[in-house]
Amino acid sequence: MKKSIPPLDLMFLLTESSASPKHVGAVLLFAQPPAGDKGFVGKIVAAYRSHPPTPPFNYVPELLHAGMPRFRAAEGYDPTYHIQHLVLPAGSTHSTFLNLVADLHEPLLDRDRPLFRMWAIEGLPDNMFALYMKIHHAVIDGASGAQRIFGSLSASAAGKLQPPPFALELSARRPRPPKGLTDQLRSIRTSATHQALALKDISLGALRKGIAGLTGAGMHGSLPFIAPRTPMNAPLTMARSFATLSLPLAEMRAVGKAFGATLNDVAATIVDEGVHRFLRETGRAARDPLVAMCPMSLREEGDTEAATKASAMFVLLGTPDATVVDRVAQVVASMATAKEELRAMSKDAAMLYAIAAFGLAELAVAIPGIRVTRPLANFVLSNVPGSPHPLYLNGARLVGNFPISALAANIGLNATLASYGEAMDFGFVGNGTTMKGMPELAAHTATAYAELKAAALPAKAKAKAATAGPRRTSRGKPAIGGDAGRSKRVGRS
Repeated sequence: MKKSIPPLDLMFLLTESSASPKHVGAVLLFAQPPAGDKGFVGKIVAAYRSHPPTPPFNYVPELLHAGMPRFRAAEGYDPTYHIQHLVLPAGSTHSTFLNLVADLHEPLLDRDRPLFRMWAIEGLPDNMFALYMKIHHAVIDGASGAQRIFGSLSASAAGKLQPPPFALELSARRPRPPKGLTDQLRSIRTSATHQALALKDISLGALRKGIAGLTGAGMHGSLPFIAPRTPMNAPLTMARSFATLSLPLAEMRAVGKAFGATLNDVAATIVDEGVHRFLRETGRAARDPLVAMCPMSLREEGDTEAATKASAMFVLLGTPDATVVDRVAQVVASMATAKEELRAMSKDAAMLYAIAAFGLAELAVAIPGIRVTRPLANFVLSNVPGSPHPLYLNGARLVGNFPISALAANIGLNATLASYGEAMDFGFVGNGTTMKGMPELAAHTATAYAELKAAALPAKAKAKAATAGPRRTSRGKPAIGGDAGRSKRVGRS
């Protein structure tokens, strides 16, 4: 089977380097069933190895093919290479585990083999085990990746073991019948017209923003290439730093509602505040507001195709000296104008917008002669869809779902979050040279959330919270509040 490579996915392949691999991943934490079967994880590994990968997980790229670059089916597949089983030494901590995950996440995927790998890791504290999987961004995006991960799990502890994400057959829309030559020509003409109109929309928008910036008429909407230079924008290296954080989902929504903010607004506010505190603590304070690149899915409901279908907006965040309460108001206003601008675009224009901005930023990194005045953004903030219901792997309950994303275009910090059950799980990935303190950044983010929550609570609720002490979530971990957020943070420096 052969398949052409769409433009955005092709860009991920063309701009990849050892310092900027373009794979994304996820860390899934599981609690072993009470039975305590010592061979439990090994049985899952054996079962997964028995499933050959299905498209697009059996693809390898051909970039120098005569004609358009394409994917083709791999000639061979070695299940013991793609699915591996590791056991941590006795006494290992969560930090030990995440050190390992960061090491596994750093190297490039081998393009002569299918573009994914998976590790089953046992020996974690509290009798937990984990699955870590990384997949090239050219074959999957966050939304389609989440669909496959959750589709490979069961809704009940009694559910049977499902095929792994790389072998899962998801129901898709019924394919259209083949077009005749006349229809094909008409389709090409229509597509070309749409692309030309999209390019015109983007060019006019860029011209208006350029004039506004030169005349000081104000900066509004989605704003690439206005970010200040910070340690996040230093040249990328192969090293990575990784940390995680879990916050209570319903409580986050309630806090947001108190300020007229969405869940994403709350996440952007506390990460923005956390980054500023982290930079000040390390003597590298930012003097200007930061800019977050926020990917936005362009998928229609029911679309399960494993490909990248997304655009991005670039959001000007809070002022460096703002309180966390002032910051959330600034973020809400900026997010609203950026969303309004992106939603006014056609899907073609929105996709081209992301390709043009990301492509120019990557070219500026790869070719010294190309110069842009400022970075594309300071960090990436992404929210991938999750599951509101408990999920199980052969009877083992999923207790955490932490994304671990890619770094690109000299944007050396990525904070991706995913909801699961009662929690919002954050995965922080940083350039291991200039942003190696991800556990500290996660702690600052947790503190910022605690302050925002305290400001949102009425006086009666504050008094009750002060005397109640840490409460427990369904995962058995302390919920956020005081030092409770720190106990949920594990990381690598």
